[in-house]
Amino acid sequence: MTNLSTQGMFARIRVAIASHKFISGIAALVVVWAGYSAYGKFTGISSETKYVTAIVEKGTIIASINGSGQVSALNQIDIKPKVSGEVTSVEVQNGQAVATGARIAELDTRDAQKTVRDAEANLESAKLALQKLTQPADELSITQSKNALALAQESKQNAEANLKSGYDDGFNDVTNAFLDLPGVMTGLHDMLFNTSASLGGVNVQNIDFYKSTAGLYDDRAEGYRLDAYNKYMTALAKYNQNFQDYKAIDRTGNPTIIESMVNETYDTAKALADAVKSANNLIQFYEDQSTQHNVKYLPYADTQLATLNTFTGKTNTHLSVLSGVQNTIKSNKDAIIDTGRSIIENTQALAKLKAGADALDIASAQLTVKQRENALLDARQNLDDYYINAPFSGVIAVVNVKNTDSVTSGTVVATLITKQKIAEIALNEVDAAKIKVKDKATLTFDAIDGLTLTGEVAQIDTVGTVTQGVVTYDVKISFDTQDERVKPGMSVSAAIITQIKQDVLTVENSAVKSKGSSHYVEVFDTPISGVESGQGVPSVVLPRQQTVEIGLSNDTQTEIVSGLKEGDQVVVRIIAPSTATVAKAPSLFGGGGPRPGGVRL
Repeated sequence: MTNLSTQGMFARIRVAIASHKFISGIAALVVVWAGYSAYGKFTGISSETKYVTAIVEKGTIIASINGSGQVSALNQIDIKPKVSGEVTSVEVQNGQAVATGARIAELDTRDAQKTVRDAEANLESAKLALQKLTQPADELSITQSKNALALAQESKQNAEANLKSGYDDGFNDVTNAFLDLPGVMTGLHDMLFNTSASLGGVNVQNIDFYKSTAGLYDDRAEGYRLDAYNKYMTALAKYNQNFQDYKAIDRTGNPTIIESMVNETYDTAKALADAVKSANNLIQFYEDQSTQHNVKYLPYADTQLATLNTFTGKTNTHLSVLSGVQNTIKSNKDAIIDTGRSIIENTQALAKLKAGADALDIASAQLTVKQRENALLDARQNLDDYYINAPFSGVIAVVNVKNTDSVTSGTVVATLITKQKIAEIALNEVDAAKIKVKDKATLTFDAIDGLTLTGEVAQIDTVGTVTQGVVTYDVKISFDTQDERVKPGMSVSAAIITQIKQDVLTVENSAVKSKGSSHYVEVFDTPISGVESGQGVPSVVLPRQQTVEIGLSNDTQTEIVSGLKEGDQVVVRIIAPSTATVAKAPSLFGGGGPRPGGVRL
């Protein structure tokens, strides 16, 4: 409107200029300037910040959980067949009242009849097997049983030969151990109890030198020394006894004694390995303490650690070898026992086969016959599943099949309902945790404009349903009143009331802001007024931040527990300032100055 007026005015000015020259030109300039000033006023944008405010008031705040779903009958059930087949007869229609047990539909029974025939054949087979069991064994069965017995006997012989070889290996391993263990024992003794000039000791055993020197810095040195000493003495006692026992046996000795010697030598090597480790710990502790306290330890300690590493390698090697021969001996002894059992079992099986079936085998075959008779009875009773009946009295809401339709156990043949209806909605796991049975609810329906019913939560599923990683819970809401316009299957929206607070201070949600874990509002201590068309008003005094404690909230309001009082004026929205484009005055002579909006033509 402004653009058209301005353009018309410019046209008239040009005509005046053409006819009245100078005087008319001056008048035109005055008119143009006035028009442009008016234009700037209408198109300019305020540079002031404006505030939309609200007054803190007392009222009632209601928190609710919203969900949507469908209406269903209280006892609605989808009637499904227990078997698959082709529909041969439908006995009901939509809207028909039926009694409990009334026939709904029938399926083709040919498959069920075949199952009955198969069960009859299986029963006959079991009877033949019983008859065969009472006859003498055939030659092939006897030969197979003999072969199984011979195989078990051969396996036992192999296990016995392997065990004898294991004893020989065990004696050799013990002999090899005593080629190394004496040297380790002697070396460990000299390392701990000799007086070594390389350690600077005079009449001081090496074990005491390491303890005394490290003990200057750490009291734990005594513990390391005591552990090395005790482990050495334990190893020495085992070694001495083991060595005496070893000298008393030979390769042809009793296998049990050889096995015992293997176990004893393993224990000796293990004790000696522990002693070597404890000595290593003592010397290493000496070096560590010296290093930590900037004292150079004697190089001879490294020489002894290197020797201990050699001892460790030897003892570990013998432990591994002796452990292997222990396992070999045990495995072969177990194999002898197992094959011996197999020989006994196969011997008895052969004898039983030759003697014929005993009373227990016959009883077992008779039991099989009985089981097949029961299977035949089940097959005949299964025919009833091809006749679909009403489980309770009600009304057929819908029939989903017709003659010749193919159905499975998942096909809904018909839906049977009662007159009483409920709402079934789905809630996510967070919302489901906030509601409980008996909570009140309001219900609205997409199909019935203006209808609102009340109800209460009747049931909440205890086990959720997971769909694409999202857990939902089905909730059933009973109606306080029934309305005939409400039909099963209609969409329903429910608002479940979880909490109500009355006579509390409330503000619009947009007024509450967060800062970390706290909340605040912006408040004017001196109320401002003069709202222009609901778009806010400017204020020369800025609002201040007021920390508040909030309580219950819903989609629109938040409860203020503390920090505000009734009648306080809070900011609910801020309209930020913006700057308009300043237009130049248009040329009197049709020049190309910018037009409103800053767009140059």
